[in-house]
Amino acid sequence: MTITLPISETFTSLQGEGKLTGVPSWFCRLSGCNLRCTWCDTPYASWNPEKTVRTIDELVEEAVASGTKHAVLTGGEPMIFKELVPLSRRLADHNFHITIETAGSVTLPGVLCHLMSISPKLSNSTPINDPRDPDGVWAKRHEERRLRIASLNELIASTRDRQLKFVVQSPTDLPEIESLLDNLRGFSPGDVMLMPEGVTTPTRDRIDWIVRTCLNRGWSYCPRLHIQLFGDTRGT
Repeated sequence: MTITLPISETFTSLQGEGKLTGVPSWFCRLSGCNLRCTWCDTPYASWNPEKTVRTIDELVEEAVASGTKHAVLTGGEPMIFKELVPLSRRLADHNFHITIETAGSVTLPGVLCHLMSISPKLSNSTPINDPRDPDGVWAKRHEERRLRIASLNELIASTRDRQLKFVVQSPTDLPEIESLLDNLRGFSPGDVMLMPEGVTTPTRDRIDWIVRTCLNRGWSYCPRLHIQLFGDTRGT
């Protein structure tokens, strides 16, 4: 049986976020998400999902042809697709280092990855009064789904390496982050990353408080290299 996945886009670029920032990587963005972040920077994979149905054979062939050694499986939310399991295993058969980028609200038994990149969604992500959600249906669903402690702990424990990336807007986000971290286990301070929200390179005054926080807590500042290099551009 031919296995297919709904794909928003695939491309080869430099990893823009996290521990592997700057590493040449092949990206596979699945189309579809169980959340609706108000500041989502890939609405074409969530709010208005665009897709091309592609086979795993096609995807693996493209990944190998990219000439990279790193594959990034992202979304939307890639973990809602059971077909991610055979895709991840086929890529591993070709000796790819696999990163999975997930919000951490769901788990997927059998999926294979080397770096679990988890971005728990804070309350600043809930689409309250978002014009794309006039009846508030998605705001309610998003708030109910965005944080599941059991899923986060399972994902943290599932691989030898992980990162916890938090999209932050202001220092008022810190108590929420610290409260969440108090309920998680199996990570070190070096796994925690703060990333300024937005699709432009942040100004100094927007990041000073983040830098101070990271220095004080042993966390990492997470730049968005792809934004600095290419701007808010698809396929980068």
